[in-house]
Amino acid sequence: MARSATLTARRPVRAEKRPEPDRPSRLRLWLKRRRGLLRPAALWLMGCFVLGAAGYAVYAADPAGRVRAVVENAAEIGLAAGLAVQEVVVEGRQNTPADLIRAAIGAELGDPMLAFSPEEARARLETIAWVEAAHVERRLPGTILVKLTERTPFAIWQHQGRFSIIDREGLVVETETLDAFGPLPLVVGAGADKHAAGLYDLLLAHRSILARTQALVRVGERRWNLRLHNGADVLLPEGQEAPALNRLSELQARNALLDRPLASVDMRLPDRLVVRQQPGTVEPPAARRNARNTRG
Repeated sequence: MARSATLTARRPVRAEKRPEPDRPSRLRLWLKRRRGLLRPAALWLMGCFVLGAAGYAVYAADPAGRVRAVVENAAEIGLAAGLAVQEVVVEGRQNTPADLIRAAIGAELGDPMLAFSPEEARARLETIAWVEAAHVERRLPGTILVKLTERTPFAIWQHQGRFSIIDREGLVVETETLDAFGPLPLVVGAGADKHAAGLYDLLLAHRSILARTQALVRVGERRWNLRLHNGADVLLPEGQEAPALNRLSELQARNALLDRPLASVDMRLPDRLVVRQQPGTVEPPAARRNARNTRG
């Protein structure tokens, strides 16, 4: 008997499809890569919060002294770290009194460097009459550098019986030790301090006149007289000093006018020259001839 075999057709087995894991977002990937920075950043934010809270507490407790307290605390920290004033260097000083400079700087050796304000020191230095400008630096760890630009003595100003040293702008820089600055022009009268520099610059071009001039005298706060060493006065016209000096220089070169015994030379009129002799003087014949030539 034939053995029958039953063949059973096998169906192909399908593999089960596994769910794919969720793909992380770009934000998660960025945070994952910078995970090491999160902790320091959090600590920094926490520190800022603590400092802000402390500052607000200082502000609430003492509004007027909040800045002072912060500065003092910083200065104490700096002093503990060795930031103390070790040297004060002053450059450009010639005439400014040293005690005034020390007082204006306001810092002593050993003081906290961080408590020193260069801007406040500069402002105090520029209140000194001799100081035209000041530059102050704080160079850590312990040096304060001061650079001064001083005013230049220009003339001695006589007004109401008082004598002062002034600069070209007329600012009084010294009222004592007037002879310590060498020979300076003498300017006299109200307004002479502010306007003498212009006339003096004109005289520099006429050395023969300048050498015989003792003082520049302001008259009525509007015009000038030249007081000569021989006692004569040269009356200059208001606002016409330059042409008057040119004419006077020519007369001096041709006739030695300023070397005569004169009381005054009046140049205020544009078309004539009025010369007055000193009382009781008699000119020699040569001088009289020169006088006639001058009038002609």
